[in-house]
Amino acid sequence: MKTNNIKTTHLVAAITLTLCSFGVLAEVHPEVKSEVKSEVHSEESHNKLALEHAQEAVKAADAKALVEHADTAKTHAKIANEHLDAGIKSLAEAIDHGKLGHDKQAKKAAEEAVNHLKAAQ
Repeated sequence: MKTNNIKTTHLVAAITLTLCSFGVLAEVHPEVKSEVKSEVHSEESHNKLALEHAQEAVKAADAKALVEHADTAKTHAKIANEHLDAGIKSLAEAIDHGKLGHDKQAKKAAEEAVNHLKAAQ
């Protein structure tokens, strides 16, 4: 019974993270939405992108550019935070499975944690 609860919790967490990510992207202004989408799929991390856009906001020549960069930075920071939360949940699942002797499930959860933590960097 506990294994089913863990699997259900993991599934709900994955679905929630996915939906929240779409919701965060939907908040972005239309003029920067395409930029954010292309950056989300790049090799750069969300924390790095958040910092870069925050720095660009500081350098902005006008309020419009500042708002665009600050908004994009905020979006990436939120996504990074969601990945951190998901990484922590995956680590908890890895620990739970490991304590129960479920080697494959524990390893899979640990791998998911690594992916989320890398995405959040």
